[in-house]
Amino acid sequence: MLLIGNGKIITRDNACPFLENGAIVINENLIKEVGDSQALCKKYPKAEFIDAKGKIVMPGFINTHMHYYSTFARGINLGGKPATTFGEVLSGLWWRLDKKLTLEDVYYSCAAPMIDQIRSGVTSVIDHHASPFAAAGSLFKIAEAAKLFGIRSNLCYEVSDRDGEQIADEGIKENFNFAKYCREQKDDMITSLFGMHAQMTISDKTLKKCVEAADLAGIGFHIHAAEGIEDVIDSISKYGMRVIERLYKHGILSKKSIAVHCIHITEEELYLLKESGVAVVHNPQSNMANAVGVSPVLEMIKKGVLVGMGTDGYAADVLESYKTAAILHKHARALPSVAWGEPPAMLFENNKKIMERLIRGKLGVIAKDHYADIVIADYSGPTEVNAETINSHILFGISGRHVNTTIINGKIVMRDRALINIDEEELLAKSREHAKKLWERI
Repeated sequence: MLLIGNGKIITRDNACPFLENGAIVINENLIKEVGDSQALCKKYPKAEFIDAKGKIVMPGFINTHMHYYSTFARGINLGGKPATTFGEVLSGLWWRLDKKLTLEDVYYSCAAPMIDQIRSGVTSVIDHHASPFAAAGSLFKIAEAAKLFGIRSNLCYEVSDRDGEQIADEGIKENFNFAKYCREQKDDMITSLFGMHAQMTISDKTLKKCVEAADLAGIGFHIHAAEGIEDVIDSISKYGMRVIERLYKHGILSKKSIAVHCIHITEEELYLLKESGVAVVHNPQSNMANAVGVSPVLEMIKKGVLVGMGTDGYAADVLESYKTAAILHKHARALPSVAWGEPPAMLFENNKKIMERLIRGKLGVIAKDHYADIVIADYSGPTEVNAETINSHILFGISGRHVNTTIINGKIVMRDRALINIDEEELLAKSREHAKKLWERI
């Protein structure tokens, strides 16, 4: 049994949102009790004790859209003409890189971002993977890395026709095989979705195969939707309908699924998102970097669409997305009064709801019978910290680097900034070695 005491506990539990000097009792992987520190220390004298020393204790952060393999592009220089469109970004960088990945590259590409996630308090991740010439077994390699680091993970493989029908079929098979594995494991630490790149790289024939396989596997989809204007132009020119319309028509959108970005959409498509119950994930930093536009997430939330927040591989620390979203939408509207409530709702409330659609248990709240995914942040603050002010403190003062201790599923994976049973130097050295060889092959 583990007991965290003497902490300023931000529970995200409406019944008891804040404890000035609180404690959390953890039994195996679940929270057993939350209450006054002195009382619980007296009640559980034999529990292993972590003294928070007045630091902030809160639920671990959740990232609902990540690309681990994209880490191997960090610092890359492929030469040539700079990209001027999103399509050129895809063809000039990502589709050149993912073609050259080996299974060992896939594994080691996870090392740096997983280390950074633990260091920044990210305890649950929904990842979207692509390695077209090393598709078979790729999700199992990521799962192997996730198990080493102890990160709660939902994984999928990106099916696409861009490398031919055989490669697309291999991606379908990888999604199906991994979903079968996850179903057999019955473990909320590793779950799956059915991945697809985007409608613009998937024919009706392949789309039908994906739907049939996903239905058989009993899982929903994870797909980029209307990220760039190219996606819209493709859908209209080939199928006579817009992106969200096509995905809706084929049954891709549902409460089981995630539609990422949703930037170039109409009012009618927004209604389809709401009608289907699909979750949308906002990735503000990536959208700005790719110059694809501003997703109308404020309108989505107003209409009742479940909108979460991810990093899209741009960063490991999801708090960076939180901070960016808060200023992006003010800037886009030239209105400082907007986007105060929506970004924290996306990150702290909706990401929890999205993840809970994919698992059996409960998380994202420090309360009895929830998974013990907890972080301690070494931050005291220049003004009072409580349930009403915490989101502002995170926005203006706290970053992932303030995280001192990370606990996932009841296990301490980082304590006093030191990762437990992880040889960071060796893993990062291997990562650099594989990245260098990958760059030479591109």
